[in-house]
Amino acid sequence: MIEWSAERLAQVSSVDLQTLRDFEVRFHLPDEKTLRRLRITLEAAGVMFVPENGRGAGVRFKFNTKEVRAIKRWEAEGGTAGDDAIY
Repeated sequence: MIEWSAERLAQVSSVDLQTLRDFEVRFHLPDEKTLRRLRITLEAAGVMFVPENGRGAGVRFKFNTKEVRAIKRWEAEGGTAGDDAIY
């Protein structure tokens, strides 16, 4: 959904890559601590978890489509604003 590779998610969340791969193919369910770490990382990246509402649980972006496009454009500009030499 946020177009991250498993490698990037593993790095950002500090979760072992093999643990992610096993979870992805439904081979093994991670422990609660690992699931919480993944959820926090994904929420920080703009994913919102939608609870069961009679039609099933799911995920969606925290932002609307226009905001998501703007964020992706800003990320593609390189570096954080604090790293830029602005005078």
